[in-house]
Amino acid sequence: MAEEEEERRRHPVLAKTFSLEDEKDSEHTASNVIRKILSLFKNVRPGSDLTNFQLPPQLNLPRSNLQCYGEMVYLCRKDLLGECSRRDLPIERLKSVVTWNISTLRPLIFGMSPYNPVLGETHHVSNGHINVIVEQVVHHPPVSALHATHEKEKIDVIWCQYFTPKFRGAYVDVEIKGKRVMKLLNHKETYEMNQPRLIMRFLPTPGAHWTGKVKIKCPETDLEAEINLISDSFIERFRGNNNRSIKGKIFESSTGTQLYNIFGHWDRTVMAKNLKTGELEVIYNAEENITGLKPPIVKNLKEVMEYESAIIWSEVSEGILKKDWESAREAKCLVEAKQRESLKNREASGELWVPKHFSVVKDGNDWDLSPLQPTVPRGPLVIIEAEGEKS
Repeated sequence: MAEEEEERRRHPVLAKTFSLEDEKDSEHTASNVIRKILSLFKNVRPGSDLTNFQLPPQLNLPRSNLQCYGEMVYLCRKDLLGECSRRDLPIERLKSVVTWNISTLRPLIFGMSPYNPVLGETHHVSNGHINVIVEQVVHHPPVSALHATHEKEKIDVIWCQYFTPKFRGAYVDVEIKGKRVMKLLNHKETYEMNQPRLIMRFLPTPGAHWTGKVKIKCPETDLEAEINLISDSFIERFRGNNNRSIKGKIFESSTGTQLYNIFGHWDRTVMAKNLKTGELEVIYNAEENITGLKPPIVKNLKEVMEYESAIIWSEVSEGILKKDWESAREAKCLVEAKQRESLKNREASGELWVPKHFSVVKDGNDWDLSPLQPTVPRGPLVIIEAEGEKS
């Protein structure tokens, strides 16, 4: 019986991925969650830091934040990451990097949040030639590290992410800090990019959306892109900017000479206009890339580590999926209690936490990291639609 219980506890729970088309069918409409959210914030003062704010399972998605980060990279119907290296001309490669960056924007469910990862938690998935490992390397503040490699095209992606949510009264403003770097090793090019902000607005119209300016720069080619994600506010609507619209440009860094205009909507299509020839092209189609997405499946259970996200949060996710809120609450409390106990034991013994897959350095108020291995190995969780993968 003990062995059966242990096996059950080691069974990962991988919930259905939230795809673009699921927004219309989601039961988590704004009217259903706004009252719950406002009741949580009734004693929170505007400007308060919400980093350690605890949500009840009714407002949790059945997945960890690490899984959400990983899905941005490994979960796309087309190999947009590999396309970044397959292009012959530098300007075409930058356009492909812009396209890939746009594809990492995913729909948000208003009022719903993934789990805050525990220290040492990981998520390891493969999709075709793409291998991704994500690890929670710091808990306070919550710092997440991602390393992805494309085996065939020799692409290296490194993310360092940490966020600061602030309660602003009518909305929550989440500033996402840290670097995103893509290296096209076959071309000896490095693309540095920042991250958008996340706004969860209560009034006047409830909603969650990405906003802010994303910059993508390649020093080796002297090319740069700026992408503005337009805020879904009353002022922007008055200006004629619709929800999820994008406006941007590609230009030469040294001279400022503009080469392309970029415009459209990240949940529909995004266009690029060649300012020299006037030619228009669709560089991104959301329906072709982020609809019909499927979660990973377990390829080899023996290789799934106990600190895998889908293992750590399995009982919480089961409770949420079954709407057994009491079981979900108890399981979530157990995960959090284990983390507090681990911290207490480390402090008592003077043990310092060392991440498994990354070297982490704090530089003032910022964090930097580098992967311990040059490439990411094949993961025990796979996307079955990928070429060459079998369930």
